[in-house]
Amino acid sequence: MISIAKPVIGEEEKKAVLEVLDSGILAQGPRVAAFEKAFAEACGVKHAVATTSGTTALYLALLANGIGAGDEVITSPFTFIASANSVLYVGAKPVFVDIDPRTFNMDVSQIEAVITPKTKAILPIDLYGLCADMGAIMAVAKKHNLLVIEDACQAHTAKFDGKCAGSFGTGAFSLYPTKNMTSAEGGMLTTNDDAVAEEARVLRNHGMRRRYYHDELGYNLRMTDVHAAIGLAQLGKLAGFNAKRRENAAYYDAHLMGVTTPYVPKECEHIYHQYTIRVPEGKRDALREYLKENEIGSEIYYPLPINQQGFYEEMFGKLSFPEAEKAAEEVLSIPVHPSLSQADLDFVVAKINEFMA
Repeated sequence: MISIAKPVIGEEEKKAVLEVLDSGILAQGPRVAAFEKAFAEACGVKHAVATTSGTTALYLALLANGIGAGDEVITSPFTFIASANSVLYVGAKPVFVDIDPRTFNMDVSQIEAVITPKTKAILPIDLYGLCADMGAIMAVAKKHNLLVIEDACQAHTAKFDGKCAGSFGTGAFSLYPTKNMTSAEGGMLTTNDDAVAEEARVLRNHGMRRRYYHDELGYNLRMTDVHAAIGLAQLGKLAGFNAKRRENAAYYDAHLMGVTTPYVPKECEHIYHQYTIRVPEGKRDALREYLKENEIGSEIYYPLPINQQGFYEEMFGKLSFPEAEKAAEEVLSIPVHPSLSQADLDFVVAKINEFMA
């Protein structure tokens, strides 16, 4: 079976975990601090704050920027539900705009039309490892005095105009096992704002600035040194992992027929967390079944836009975003991870082309 995703865990990660276990310092300690420093350097930012997941990184990013009840946050309906859920967690309201059908990221041209006096922030998603149009988004944010919370959960060191994902406003990353790098489970907040970083660190640790003195309501969102040890080892391999993903993607670009391959704007460096094709004329589900029959993994990211999810419809009524809804009917992600052999790539291409022919 050619899997859709495959975490690459080597001896370096195993050795690092054993060193932590032998040290007796298992909770948030020196490995977390070292991981934060290295991650910040990789993203070109002053601060990285480790937490328990990409979802809690988004949650902390919103809280640390003062977003809460009565505020509105503009985002995309075509993403994993955690992006919008994090807005609800802080008591704010997610306001959706449709996507650009080429990139699957938010259509920046629609943002200004939904800005109201309650709008506090824009939350773009760097979907599949491709940065949103951060230049245009930052320009709109500056014009309207809005914050930017960048959901870079799928975009570890992807770039827009030479700048890393997560370096625009406040960034949030996921370190889930299927991501381009992992800490087994975890997340990271990135920022150049000293005050945001400090508030995020306090909030993730029960609201403490001094031990057992609680200045505000906080949470237990700390990363362990065990997770950080894995993350540090993975971070050292990330450039190689991403390079192999780009190599695999280039092979698909050159050889796949009958489907629409990923579009990459000239300003962007894609890191292909997912290699997502569009399959026309209602053939997507049949192609997926054909790949399954031939032991090729695939996945639909995402089969139902957030605005059509049950409890979102209950909260906000029936909303329509035609491009997001059309994408949900056509997208299919195929294996692109670094463990693929040339024979694997050849087989995937052959079976897709065979079906589409």
